[in-house]
Amino acid sequence: MQVHRNIEQLPVFKNAVITIGTFDGVHAGHQKIIAALKAEAARVNGETVIITFHPHPRKIVKTADPLQLINTLDEKIGLLANAGINHLVVAPFTSSFSELSADEYIENFLIDKFHPASIIIGYDHHFGKGRSGNYRLLEEKSATFNYRLVEISKHLLDEIGVSSTKIRNAILASDIVTANKLLGYSFFFEGNVVKGDQLGRTLGYPTANLEVTDEDKIRLGHGVYAVYATVKGERKKGMLSIGDRPTLIASEEKIEVNIFDFEKDIYGATLQVTVEHFLRQQEKYPSLDVMVQQLHKDKEKSLELLEGI
Repeated sequence: MQVHRNIEQLPVFKNAVITIGTFDGVHAGHQKIIAALKAEAARVNGETVIITFHPHPRKIVKTADPLQLINTLDEKIGLLANAGINHLVVAPFTSSFSELSADEYIENFLIDKFHPASIIIGYDHHFGKGRSGNYRLLEEKSATFNYRLVEISKHLLDEIGVSSTKIRNAILASDIVTANKLLGYSFFFEGNVVKGDQLGRTLGYPTANLEVTDEDKIRLGHGVYAVYATVKGERKKGMLSIGDRPTLIASEEKIEVNIFDFEKDIYGATLQVTVEHFLRQQEKYPSLDVMVQQLHKDKEKSLELLEGI
């Protein structure tokens, strides 16, 4: 898959079959749109082109709610590449772009930049200043600009919307089984390994303390999870704790990963955590000794659950 970030230097696409969207999660519902995109491209002997925007339009057209995106841009790029798309265009979403009228959006952006043979879009898709453009306007312009308009059904769009909401709610609620089932893959995130208080080392459970730098990435609900940790090309089993560590007095929220059978110095490295199972809520223990006994149980349970995954 080719990734294009400069819309002024796009290649000449061959019979471009395009769709536009956030594709956050690239989950099972999105895969159905991708399948339709590929089928249409095969029909016209063309190339598949997904157009997405960065930063997210809600960062420019301000809203009060946090984004809580399932994927960072880099994660989404990787997932779409695995889906077999020919081209991903990451179009900069700016204040001036948001001011384009619906007609300008069609003529100066979609037609001038992509020359589409086909456009696959939802019935409720809106675009242009004030979201004045819609499916009907694209339909009216199709004869003028010689493209085929393919509608994504209301049923599929509702399914995608419901799935995305369910995935986010499940991640926030620590229901990782539901989230992973709807995603079609295991939820993952990355963080930079930073120095912590090194308490885990003295307890026999050294942890990699993570700092997640993307503020828009959704955060897991507090708790303990069985995970895979990938760092410097190695993928190892482990367990993740996220929360305020209630056994310790006045502790701030921490994201810590105990990587099994791993002793390398990875400070400053990027660690990817793939979340497979929720083990338990965080608990307050009467002593560190009691907490260590629970950590033993957590490790045994993690190894059991991760067996064969």
